[in-house]
Amino acid sequence: MPDKIRVIGLTGGIATGKSSVAHFFSERGVPVIDADQLARAAVLPGTPALEQIISLFGREVVTHDGTLDRKCLGAKIFSDTDKRRQLENILHPEIRKQAEKRIAQAAAAGHKRLVYMAPLLIEAGATDRVDTVWVVTVRPEIQLERLMLRDGINREQAERMIGSQMPLSEKERYGSVIIDNSGTKAETRKILETIWANEAGSNNE
Repeated sequence: MPDKIRVIGLTGGIATGKSSVAHFFSERGVPVIDADQLARAAVLPGTPALEQIISLFGREVVTHDGTLDRKCLGAKIFSDTDKRRQLENILHPEIRKQAEKRIAQAAAAGHKRLVYMAPLLIEAGATDRVDTVWVVTVRPEIQLERLMLRDGINREQAERMIGSQMPLSEKERYGSVIIDNSGTKAETRKILETIWANEAGSNNE
């Protein structure tokens, strides 16, 4: 990792609002790397990672046009910890390689800081590729309501999805900055403006 750029690891649970928080910093000229986008690029048709996934899970995880059927794959790994771990072992090295490339490019372009947004930053053991961990969190009932609304699912489905992830209270223990996104957009913006003032003041870009 280039030592002249400060990499902020932005993480949090499902439906906590990580993307909107990242957008706040993007508006201020800070490059944002989305680990989910890197993961999607890693499994495009013809990539070695996709071929490994097909070998592991079978040809049914690929659609008729050769792209990964994420819904089918998700169903296969949802309740199978071993399969999920095998999938992560395929994806994470490729994501790391692409992330390091993007970070180097941002540093070469003269940026002083960068946001690396990764929902599984902690679970993937990827905190070593960032300089600080910022956790976006919300109150449990807010997370549940937002997930139900966002995905159009019922409470039982939402609770199951949330329950499959690391608890927010545990993620918060890893964060040097905790961003409570439980309130209105205006309230969150005030929180972010304070964080930005502190961050920009410590390392002017």
